[in-house]
Amino acid sequence: MAGGNERSMKALKEVWRRVENSLCADCGKPDPDWASSTLGVFICLSCSGIHRNIPSISKVKSLKMDQWDDAQVQFLAKHGNAVTKAMYEAHIPIYYYQPTYNDCQVLREQWIRAKYERKEFTEPGKQLPYSDGVKEGILWKRGRDNGQFLPRKFLLSEREGCLKYFTKQDAKEPKINVKIDVINATFQPVKIGNPNGLQITYVKDNKTRNIFVYHESGKEVVDWFNAIRCVQFHYLKVAFPIASDNEIKNRLTRNFLKEGYMEKTGPKQREAFKKRWFTLDHRRLMYFKDPLDAFAKGEVFVGSRENGYSVQKGLPSGTQGNFSWHYGLTIVTPDREYLFTCETETDQLDWIAAFTRVINQAMTPQEYAIEAYFKFKS
Repeated sequence: MAGGNERSMKALKEVWRRVENSLCADCGKPDPDWASSTLGVFICLSCSGIHRNIPSISKVKSLKMDQWDDAQVQFLAKHGNAVTKAMYEAHIPIYYYQPTYNDCQVLREQWIRAKYERKEFTEPGKQLPYSDGVKEGILWKRGRDNGQFLPRKFLLSEREGCLKYFTKQDAKEPKINVKIDVINATFQPVKIGNPNGLQITYVKDNKTRNIFVYHESGKEVVDWFNAIRCVQFHYLKVAFPIASDNEIKNRLTRNFLKEGYMEKTGPKQREAFKKRWFTLDHRRLMYFKDPLDAFAKGEVFVGSRENGYSVQKGLPSGTQGNFSWHYGLTIVTPDREYLFTCETETDQLDWIAAFTRVINQAMTPQEYAIEAYFKFKS
């Protein structure tokens, strides 16, 4: 019996060491040490927990701690990540968001369920709940002024190229009507305080507006998210006919580069530093009194290094404003310097890394136009 176990474990390790199995089949995390004995995929600990919630589809075992018999090892050897992904991910729409290990639970869970439980991507041309070009339903929306979540009817239309919401079910006119090309959507479960929390932002008159919503169903809120991406994709295909599918895909919804609290001072650099919530959305640095504010108190454009923008560790010598956090950083623009302080050195270095990433990228023609607006406004 011991010899059989040794033989099985040796064979298991050989399959495990294959290059195709070096990343989690579902989220891409390196060095997965769990596997599904019924699907034949190698997965990480976090994804194994999601698999465990669909026992009719997937039986998971630890590659290090559990015993594997010969039949199970042979099944893994016959399948593995490459073969199984070719089956269950054969026809993923180009716009569908495939989460990574950095994404939230609801995105990863619905991705796994979409693949293995609902088999959404196994057949070409399959009608999907987010691919119709129109979606209508109720989302719980946070009130702009009272902070209370109330049910609101939302309508997404590819034909009209917009997203609307209505304050009443029978309302004929929407409260807002937003063009699809100025919308972003990103999951914010921690900030919103709901595991299915979604932040929808849009730009109007060059100002960013935040809308915070959730749905009781994880599937429904992820369907809304992918429906927005679907409508955006088809809109941009028409607007930019010579752009490749991948170029358009990269222009769909995006996660914020960084969020968190910093202290800031005013333009005279003698005012007291005030604690604010900051969101870096590519070249827009927005700051809010509260993370769930509908509008930013201010926005700063972060351009490229070749246009005179830089980030520096620390504050200029002789800075007079009172501050309680002592890990400073300075954003240098062609017009002025912006001074911030962070609570910890880790926060400081993370913010510097995020700003550096933006500043090192060349600006697009559209971003030059946004920069010009910010300069005119100031």
